[in-house]
Amino acid sequence: MPSTSSKLSERASELRNLLNKACHAYYVLDSPLMEDTVYDRLYRELLDIEGKDSSLITADSPSQRLGGSPSKGFESVTHRIPLLSLDNAFTFQELKAWHSRVCKLLNQKINNRDFTMVSELKIDGNALALSYTDGLLVRAATRGDGTQGEDITANVRTISSIPLCLHLKDPPPWLEVRGEAFIPNDIFSVINAERKKHGKDLFANPRNACAGTLRQLDSQVVASRKLDFFAYTMHLPANWQEKENNHQAPSEQSQSLKWLKKAGFKVNPNTELMQDLDEVKTFFNNWENKRKNLAYETDGVVVKINELSLQSITGTTQKAPRWAIALKYPAEEVPSKLIKLNYQIGRTGAVTPVAEFDPVSLAGTSISRATLHNANRLTSLDLHSGDTIVVRKAGEIIPEVVRVVKELRPAKSHRLKLPKTCPECHSILERVMNEATTRCVNTTCPAILKGTLRHWVSKGATDVDGLGNKLIEQLVEKGLVKSIANLYQLDINLLASLERMGEKSAKNLINALNKSKHQPWHRQLYGLGIQHIGEANAKTLAQTFTSVSKLATTACQSPELIKPIYGIGEEIAQSLHQWFSNPNNQKLLSDLKSVGFTLEANAEENAQNKDTLNTNQLPLKNMNFVLTGTLPTMKRNEAKDLIEKAGGKVVASVSTTTAYVVAGENAGSKFDKAQALGIRIIYEKDLQNLLSS
Repeated sequence: MPSTSSKLSERASELRNLLNKACHAYYVLDSPLMEDTVYDRLYRELLDIEGKDSSLITADSPSQRLGGSPSKGFESVTHRIPLLSLDNAFTFQELKAWHSRVCKLLNQKINNRDFTMVSELKIDGNALALSYTDGLLVRAATRGDGTQGEDITANVRTISSIPLCLHLKDPPPWLEVRGEAFIPNDIFSVINAERKKHGKDLFANPRNACAGTLRQLDSQVVASRKLDFFAYTMHLPANWQEKENNHQAPSEQSQSLKWLKKAGFKVNPNTELMQDLDEVKTFFNNWENKRKNLAYETDGVVVKINELSLQSITGTTQKAPRWAIALKYPAEEVPSKLIKLNYQIGRTGAVTPVAEFDPVSLAGTSISRATLHNANRLTSLDLHSGDTIVVRKAGEIIPEVVRVVKELRPAKSHRLKLPKTCPECHSILERVMNEATTRCVNTTCPAILKGTLRHWVSKGATDVDGLGNKLIEQLVEKGLVKSIANLYQLDINLLASLERMGEKSAKNLINALNKSKHQPWHRQLYGLGIQHIGEANAKTLAQTFTSVSKLATTACQSPELIKPIYGIGEEIAQSLHQWFSNPNNQKLLSDLKSVGFTLEANAEENAQNKDTLNTNQLPLKNMNFVLTGTLPTMKRNEAKDLIEKAGGKVVASVSTTTAYVVAGENAGSKFDKAQALGIRIIYEKDLQNLLSS
């Protein structure tokens, strides 16, 4: 009869195998074998057995993934095989140059025959060197200088997608695996949210968070951050082969990836075998936008010679293999030197700091300015004169300053703050309690007037063609226009005398101004620039209040009747009350009427409103939509009009109140946010089905 100790040993071995298999299925294959509660129960049983007999604790036990007491530091270790960096190519011309060099090296050895390549997504993480002996993980190290790295084995054991023992019955005597550790985007968001909650500095990006995590002295912290890992290459003893199947070691990179997967590693599925550079180019271009929908960060494509024997022929330089290269996507974050900080005053009087810096290239364009939004952002950046800043394009559109490289700060720099007085009119600036915005409250401020005029003539409002920023600045600075209504009192001779204007341009502008008097009521309402009244809200209000007099009367006397309107609420109702109660605004409305504006819906608009308010014809009533990307057959404005006529509302950003995100080609960050929040994503055909329901 087996002894108690042998029974415990057998059960411990059984539990280790079962739990490691479940862990691999969950973290690598994304196909759970058991419920979490079952896993936890079996795991506790293993801990109990190991607690009774510590000799049963093995290196591949799942219990060894959890960190013990914090380490005192990391030892330096020498890599069995150097962990080299990759050379980079930033253009297809540079990729062709690399290919030509490789061909020149190989043609001397292989008599001009063709060779295949493998393209793999370049994971933006941290390289690891994993060492296995007889199938067991014995060491994990950072890249370091390529020859020596830091031993971070205890931390790497917490990464559940790295097998502690190889899934092979006949493992090689030793195995070196190279791959990339990374933090998935959703986990990164949770980590930063938690750090913000506790007042800690935020990680700049997932890569930095991963690097900092791997070097944590407490491996329990590492375990809590749920790092992931993709293996991408390996090294075996020369002439080794599997005894069980009599299989030779892989002879190609594509075979190596399959072998690694069989051995229990997670391998990135987005790899392809390529015959020529045209196929590489297609792969690279296809993933430039698709990569934004991945659960992890990528910054390029790695191109490798497929045949390992040819890799050996090409060899390496002192720092990089000649048989591989990274073709990088355009930089998303770049450093630059701050030149100065300017301040813009918007139409609401809001003061926006604007950083001017040495020009940099981002996403294919040159930029040299970025807004910092408000005083809070300026404070959080801790921006000083002469700072080196890191700039990126938010959503690949709007430049923004991400952070300051404080280590490069000049010795005699000074901290930058918002001014106390308006840069335009020199009035004292005010900041409302509990608001981040600092404002100029002087209603005669030239900057506010310029912003008001720009908004009034914009395409979403009265759409006055020919009245651009330069002309608006002239009209205000010369004192020719002091309100919106003054625009309609200008004459041709006066306009023709202005810089860059002639008689023909003046006539065209007068015609455009007269035409703007007949814009729909909701566009005139939007053009007034009332705080919190965007295009969608203006259209909603215009459907209920068909004239400015009806809206003004309700806003001033019974604002509580406005709040229940879908999409409006208390904040907007209060803003309307304040705006219409202001004597200056009352005079503006009177002046607009005197120059020919009715400020009310015409017969056609009233008929449309009547149809829209018919609830039987509103399949999208009370639904919020977000549009992103290019739709196959509809323009954005067409889709927006159809949604609004069906009772829906098109909003600018994705939130928990969004019903649907309508996605087209080249969908951006809104698509990603919808996925993260679990918002339903539909396409043009789905939208048409909703509209016809």
